[in-house]
Amino acid sequence: MRILVAGASGFVGRRLCPELASRHHDVRAMTRRPETYTGVGTPVRGDVHEPDTLAHAMEGCEAAYYLVHSLAAKDFEQLDADAARSFARAAADAGVRRIIYLGGLGRDRDELSAHLRSRRDVERLLGSTGIPVTTLRAGIIVGHGGVSWEITRQLVEHLPAMVTPRWVRTRTQPIAVTDVVRYLVGVLDLTEAAGRTFDIGGPEVLQYATMLRRVAEIERRRLVIVPIPMLSPQLSSLWLSLVTDVDTRTGRTLVDSMANEVVVEDDSIRTIVPFEPRSFDAAVREALAERADQTS
Repeated sequence: MRILVAGASGFVGRRLCPELASRHHDVRAMTRRPETYTGVGTPVRGDVHEPDTLAHAMEGCEAAYYLVHSLAAKDFEQLDADAARSFARAAADAGVRRIIYLGGLGRDRDELSAHLRSRRDVERLLGSTGIPVTTLRAGIIVGHGGVSWEITRQLVEHLPAMVTPRWVRTRTQPIAVTDVVRYLVGVLDLTEAAGRTFDIGGPEVLQYATMLRRVAEIERRRLVIVPIPMLSPQLSSLWLSLVTDVDTRTGRTLVDSMANEVVVEDDSIRTIVPFEPRSFDAAVREALAERADQTS
């Protein structure tokens, strides 16, 4: 099957492409700069923010993965909505039969952050032209290079003690990036997954504070956490930008989302893509080992 991967050079995409190729799919890696692409798959030029580039990228593709977002942009909600709308139209014109999208967990009945609302809008817009969309909703994805994971790792490694806002008590269900890829590949050929939305997560529901402590234990570091409930989102994002390499705007967007509990409510995907996801500790060790390999 010829498959387009939008976001092929990103955190998830660069892991997904080799898995698809290993199953003998014809992988088209969509990138703004195909001349510099060094990953698996045939590089094709395409930019979701330039609709005229999408027709050629999608030519002959039966399915498409959508793994892109504009999190660091000031107007990311509008940019992501326009991009999803353009991608859906181009996919319909090209005869794409299936779109698979990696979205975000969060209860629809809650007051979702702008980031999570945007993820929901993208889900809807990708399906606006009638192509069946399979959405996998994830919380924190643990893996080397992932923004949420890097915040966690850098906080632990840079601060033996930290003053933290109330979001450290929020529950989340982290998942290893290798398991995310396994789910993304697993739903591709399943007709029963077409047009459906699935929650995906690891086996443990943890508070952010617990995650930080567990990472510290694995790295054999001392960590003292002092929660300060009155620490505002703006101050919290500035704090993150000071002690991690995440820019203030991205930090603020993520901090706002950390107020929302992101826990699997429907685990039906476990019956159609059956395997045992990695534990949080195993995912952390895997991420740290990959970082060590790449920096040695």
